[in-house]
Amino acid sequence: MNRFLNIVLIQSDIIWQKNAENLINYSKKINAISEEADLIILPEMFTTGFSMKPKDIAESMEGNTIAWMVETAKKRNAAIAGSAIIEEEGKFYNRFLFVHPSGEINYYNKRHLFTLAGEEKVYTAGENKIIINYKGWKICPLVCYDLRFPVWSRNVDEYDILLYVANWPKPRISAWDILLSARAIENICYSIGVNRVGVDAGRLEYNGHSAVYNCLGEQLINALPNREDVVSITIDKTHITATRIKLNFLKDKDTFKIL
Repeated sequence: MNRFLNIVLIQSDIIWQKNAENLINYSKKINAISEEADLIILPEMFTTGFSMKPKDIAESMEGNTIAWMVETAKKRNAAIAGSAIIEEEGKFYNRFLFVHPSGEINYYNKRHLFTLAGEEKVYTAGENKIIINYKGWKICPLVCYDLRFPVWSRNVDEYDILLYVANWPKPRISAWDILLSARAIENICYSIGVNRVGVDAGRLEYNGHSAVYNCLGEQLINALPNREDVVSITIDKTHITATRIKLNFLKDKDTFKIL
């Protein structure tokens, strides 16, 4: 078990529906990382932007994006995470991808589809929450709109990290900040959110606010707003253990079943 986990947050602009150009941009950013990294995190739909036209740009699990993630993870000896548009058996998914340095892939299909943008009309919602075991850390991956639904993210699995990737627009960024902190507090875990910047094809503006929060909801690090930024942090598992011993609120959590 690793007491420490070295995490890199890549807050980037996304070139609209240009897979190859976006991968070149991420490669440059990742190659420039000088610190030791265990986990590198990219935004939601990091190769396309938040597109409602998956038929034009979806990939399979054998596509360019997965191949690039596997190659990059092996080259850097670090896990790579982010979401992409994946087609499977005629259905489209906003899929969170977690690629281990070994090439092993874990994935989670976004559960809460963003009805305000009509995401539910073109994508299929996921049905299962997963927990990723990586270097002795238990990570719960979620995507953007999932952040607004605390029951889905409730820590009934003794995970250590809630990890959100997003295309969360500037007009509602205060909710992003507050909810990331709240999820950390109520689940006594680290809460990490990686958001994009820039303007998409629908003229929605994104201003980042990618950040890491500790078990007490305190912001430990944040990316510079309104610009591309790469930030690194080392988190410590003893912080979780100490907080849960002192403030064992999880023992009083409600018992429930999601149907």
